[in-house]
Formats: sequence, C-alpha cells, structure tokens
Amino acid sequence: MQNKPNILYILADDMGYGDVSCLNEKAAFTTPYFDRMAREGIAFTDAHASSAVCTPSRYSILTGRYNWRSRLKRGVLMGEDAPLLEPGRMTLASLLHSQGYYTACIGKWHLGLGFARQEDGTIDFTALLTDTPIHHGFDSFYGIAASLDMAPYVYIQDDRFTEEPTGWYPGVEALPGDAPTLTYARPGPCAPHFVHEEVLPQLTDRVLSTIEAHRQDPFFIYFPLPAPHTPILPTLEYRGKSGTNAYGDFCLMCDGMVGRVLDKLDELGLSENTWVIYASDNGCSPHADFPALAACGHNPSYIFRGMKSDIFEGGHRVPLLMRWPKQIPAGTVCGELTCLADMMATVADFLGIALPEDAGEDSFTQRPALEGKDTPLRESLVHQSIDGSLSIRRGRYKLEMCPGSGGWSYPRADRGQITPEMPPVQLYDLETDIGETRNIAGEHPEVVAALKKELIAIVRKGRSTPGAPQKNNGDAVWQTVAWLEEDTVSS
Repeated sequence: MQNKPNILYILADDMGYGDVSCLNEKAAFTTPYFDRMAREGIAFTDAHASSAVCTPSRYSILTGRYNWRSRLKRGVLMGEDAPLLEPGRMTLASLLHSQGYYTACIGKWHLGLGFARQEDGTIDFTALLTDTPIHHGFDSFYGIAASLDMAPYVYIQDDRFTEEPTGWYPGVEALPGDAPTLTYARPGPCAPHFVHEEVLPQLTDRVLSTIEAHRQDPFFIYFPLPAPHTPILPTLEYRGKSGTNAYGDFCLMCDGMVGRVLDKLDELGLSENTWVIYASDNGCSPHADFPALAACGHNPSYIFRGMKSDIFEGGHRVPLLMRWPKQIPAGTVCGELTCLADMMATVADFLGIALPEDAGEDSFTQRPALEGKDTPLRESLVHQSIDGSLSIRRGRYKLEMCPGSGGWSYPRADRGQITPEMPPVQLYDLETDIGETRNIAGEHPEVVAALKKELIAIVRKGRSTPGAPQKNNGDAVWQTVAWLEEDTVSS
C-alpha cells in the first residue's frame, strides 16, 4: 500500500459501552474527544471483545485468534505470571514491523512476562526479562506488567525494570460481598518513583513523545490504558467533572488523554493519514459502583445486561471507534457484527498481505465498513466469560452454553445461584430482546442445535476463517464439557 498509514491503537481497561456519550444518548456526562472520533470517523455499534475479561481480550487483539485457543481457558493472568503469547506466533506488531513500521507498546501489557527468579522464587528486579513485548514484534516497550491493581508496581522499559522496588504498596482491600471499592489494589513491591495516580498521564506523555520522535516513519503505537480500571484515581483536574462519581471522572480523564493524542497528531500534521482506533477490552467492572452511577442516571452497560466477566452483552459488547480521515468517511455508523480480533485481518487487507495459515485464525476484515460499505463483516462470533463458558452469536440469535452469567452478575455459579431447574443453555433473540431477559431455548430447539453444531466445529477446527485446520493450545478442558460431547478438545 502506498503511503502507509500510521496506526495508533488505544485500548481502555474496563470501560463500558455506555461510557461513551456518542453511543449512549442517556449518558450522564459528555465525552468530547470520543465523540469527535465518531464524528470524524466511524462508530461500531455491534463490536465485541472476544472475552469479558482483559488478558484474553488482549491476546485476541494482538493475534487475531480466539483467546480460548491459547493455554488460558478461563480467568486472567496476574502481574507475576508467565507469558501467554506463544513463541513465534504472528502478532499485529510483528506483522507491521515486517512492513517497515516502527512498533511501540506503551501502557498495560497483561499478557505475562519472562521474569528472572531468585532462589526464593521472588522476582530478580536487576535481571533482564526474557519475554516482553519486544520479543513479540515491538521495537520498544514502556509500561507496566499488568493491571494497575496488580503488583509489581514498577515501570518496565523494553526488557528491564527501570528501577528496583524498595518499598511496599499496602494495597486497598475489596469490601465484603459485592460492595465496590473504587481504589481497590493488591499489595506488593513498589518502586520509589511509581505513583499510581501519575501512571495514566505519564504513559500519555510517552505516547506523545514517541509520535514526535517517529513522525517520519510509518508507526504503530499500541497504547493500552491502565484506566478506568481500579484503582480509580482521576487527577485533580478531572475530579467532580463528570457529575457522577470517581469512575465517571476517570472515564473523562481517559477521554482527555485521547484528546491529547488527537491534538498532537493535528499539531504535527499527521492526522489525515493516521488510523486511530479506540476500544475497550471488556465491559465495566462492578468496582465502578453501578448503584451510585444509576442514582446519577448513568449506566456503563447502556441497555445491555451484565458487566465485565459475564457472557451477557454487557460483558463483551464494547465501544469501538476509528478515525482515519484519508480513508474512513466521516460520520459513519456501522451496525454489523464485528470483533476486536478482526484488526489483524483488517490491517493485512489494507497492506495487501496474505496471512499465513497459522495466523489470524479468527480474524475477519473490517475494510468494507471502513470504506463506507453496508456489508456483513463476519457471519458469527464466539464470546467467552470469566469462568470459561462460551457463547456463539449468529444474526439475531445468541446461544450461551451455561445456565447463568458465567461471571459476576446474577445468577452466579460460585454463589450457589444456579438451580437444577435452570435450562443448561440460554438462547436469546437480540433483535427483539437486546436485554437478554427471555430464554427461548425451549421454543427453538432447532436453532440451539444448529448453533451448538457450529460452535463445536469452530472449536475443533482450530479456526473460524477459511483455511487449513489448526491446533488449539494446551490441555483444553472446558468449563461446559457436556455440549462438546467429550472431555477435551485435542491440542
């Protein structure tokens, strides 16, 4: 492709669909920069993360492969966990690096790192890390290991810690039951110059300086924000600005950081041919305090049922905005089904690259939408909840292979809220019941059977795109094995 676009992928952490005012006419606050991106580009209204939690979603964004094909079958990684990305697997970064792009990751990684260990098993903060973003196609990395509520609390540059943690962050404990704790964070080692409140603006500063330094290159900057995830810590400038609570203020701070990036592109004359993507890795967390937000007339999940972690729409339907003035018609709205995993195929399509058989196995191009065409982008989409339950969406129907939420909303399996009388699966018609209030599985056994058959085929084939069958990774024991009619999916 002549005159390759710069690509800047900004990924929010735990921001709900309803937290973007151009997507939610009832939002209690206005997000001017998100709205500007939609006004000057495209807003997707049926976009989804592949998972309802963060580590797996990030895996699929960077690989174009469903996260549950990796060794991680449920849940997320912690700050000190081993790498999830398989050695040698193509990523967005390695693809773009091969095409002459300068590639940088700035922000929250949360895909595991190769830590050196001391004899007592603790991290050796003086040693090089053996697996970081620079081992997966990025020319540079500056950021944090995982979520801002997960130790170790220290910045990493490329393959080394910027300083040795000499202190201990005491953490903020979660309250009993479902009571939210906006400043929740786990205890752990903390570096002298690591201040939680300063992480988001400091990372944004680094993005701006990287744009300036590489303004003559085609660049790919992956900017995974540590916000509005816990600890929810808006700076003084944003406190009280939303008229809701600290979570709403933190959402506006995210909007403000995006504004700084857009303004920098304008300042450098790079806006016209820079493809800016803004998305969230999953739905909003209950730590945001849904009851307090509701009292202010705001629902981070908009009209959708559930929240982060759930198989319901609120768990994985996310904001997805793109601006690329040279390519995308301004003011476009796309209601076609799409997934964040589709970025791999979309980039390859625009660059005229044929992906190898073992890359982007579940990635479908979004190019028609970015050219203003009203064309289906994919026929079906598989979602996953935090407990490993899967669902499949095709057209108006969504089949959920579990009797409950699969996550933290009612009914929860881990709270004994699943009863023997509950149907083992759920089927919803999203055209007539977007809130997933009426399970019609018993009324449409033929739809259940057809979707179940398709889901089994997608799992077993190792891909959902055309091409040679591929293998899933790991000992794939599933949360809901009965519908697979066997205990494992061969690896």
